[in-house]
Amino acid sequence: MTLVYSTETGRIKPEETKPVRPKGDGVVRIIKQTKGRKGKGVSIVTGLDLDDTALKLLAAELKKTCGCGGSVKDGNIEIQGDVRDKLKLTLEKKGHTVKLSGG
Repeated sequence: MTLVYSTETGRIKPEETKPVRPKGDGVVRIIKQTKGRKGKGVSIVTGLDLDDTALKLLAAELKKTCGCGGSVKDGNIEIQGDVRDKLKLTLEKKGHTVKLSGG
């Protein structure tokens, strides 16, 4: 049973916990995915062990390099279009080990 109200402090809000992302194996994977996107493909970059701010900065740099849009979702970077080769070159220059997979 959890405490929800105290006469001294009032309503007690439960502590919110941030979801913990699993640690990667040190290999960055770039996947092409079209499922659920009305035939439009995206390149998904997974396996980056970065915090949210560093991930957003890297995503911005990748979007600028590829000249297209994208977003950060659940610790993965989604870049619009099939630009796996450009992403691989850019990430390898930054010192990451990269594997291409998917379609």
